[in-house]
Amino acid sequence: MEKPDSLFQNGTFTDKVMIGLKKALRKLAEEAALNDESLVIGDKDGNVKSVPAKELLKTLSK
Repeated sequence: MEKPDSLFQNGTFTDKVMIGLKKALRKLAEEAALNDESLVIGDKDGNVKSVPAKELLKTLSK
């Protein structure tokens, strides 16, 4: 896998947006986990549920 810096130079616009989105989601989950908060997420079927940020953080890729 390429380093994120090289992807920013050579990647498509969509790749760049997805990397930024993943970084933002991880930061949001990390900050919420520090405060013992829950986040509201939607599943693939469109159902909405509240999940503790610590549990959600375990499922996110780095």
